[in-house]
Amino acid sequence: MLTKTKIYLSSPHMGGSEQKYVSEAFQTNWIAPLGPNVDGFENDINDYLGGNCYTAALSSGTGAIHLALKLLGVSKGDEVLCQSFTFSASANPIIYLGASPVFIDSEKHTWNISPELMEIAIKDRIEKYKKPKAIIAVHLYGMPYMSNEINQIARKYDIPVVEDSAEALGSKYHSMKCGTLGDLGVLSFNGNKIITTSGGGALISKSRELKEKAVFLATQARDSAAHYEHSHIGYNYRLSNVLAGIGRGQMEVLDERVMARRNNYKFYKANLSKFDSIEFLEEPDGFYSNRWITCIKTKSFETREQIRLALLDDDIESRPLWKPMHMQPVFKDVLHFTNGVSEDLFNKGLCLPSGSNLKQEELNRIIDVIVKTPNL
Repeated sequence: MLTKTKIYLSSPHMGGSEQKYVSEAFQTNWIAPLGPNVDGFENDINDYLGGNCYTAALSSGTGAIHLALKLLGVSKGDEVLCQSFTFSASANPIIYLGASPVFIDSEKHTWNISPELMEIAIKDRIEKYKKPKAIIAVHLYGMPYMSNEINQIARKYDIPVVEDSAEALGSKYHSMKCGTLGDLGVLSFNGNKIITTSGGGALISKSRELKEKAVFLATQARDSAAHYEHSHIGYNYRLSNVLAGIGRGQMEVLDERVMARRNNYKFYKANLSKFDSIEFLEEPDGFYSNRWITCIKTKSFETREQIRLALLDDDIESRPLWKPMHMQPVFKDVLHFTNGVSEDLFNKGLCLPSGSNLKQEELNRIIDVIVKTPNL
């Protein structure tokens, strides 16, 4: 009896040329967190995003958010508005700096931060405490947030926006690449992302000076001196030249990876939209999602669990949508402005396998399991 191969939610997908860049790093002994691959990877990202930006390649997207907040002057006692419906890495760096998150719920059209609730929160904090120091907005599952509305409100109150584009490399908002829409942008190259460096991230700035400050802080904030001199607290956040080589190879196939993920979404929608119990997140006009993960919203928690457990029984990985930060035990006492949208999505939503390396027979197998779910 043949054993079925496990189907993962989002596994790494190498393009073939990564080994060339990695081998060059070994052959030239550029193993440290600097070197030709780091410079080249940063330039590749700059070119992809449009050239009018400056990239600092880092060891993680979380580190990029931390440095973004640091560069914006966030410190102990400050408040930062943060999208609640996201992964905890969006919010944790706020705590690293001794500041307090204020969580904002989502709107229904993109599942991202609600402009209406965000402005209510800003007015409330100005009236009761002080103006928030920054806003963290997230392009969830590759779907861009309402950037025009968010930026307009942010400018009105003079609050900078950190654009968490960890899941959205390759996505576009009215033809502008995600990662370039906020005051500072963040990318992730974790193993499950649309392209990967195994572990890694990047901070995107429109200012060369801010990029250089980020690199300075990311390399232990060593001052210019013959000896080791430090006038600032620094961090060990720079990406290695070896991993940057993987990134260079991955950038060569990024557009192909986006197309493959979008085709996964189209396949799921074509085969499952006939069921009234399943909904898909559509792209609003002017929005282009990389469809990093294809997500569905079911009619109930029970239906979601029936599908998830049926897939699990067939060794197919799926996962509930992110549990909102305001519902997490670690943030149980944190101030939040909610409307029930993200809680409903968490209870009814499911992430389906979305890797760019999924084979057609694997996609067919996933659909076969789902359509056999009772009472679908």
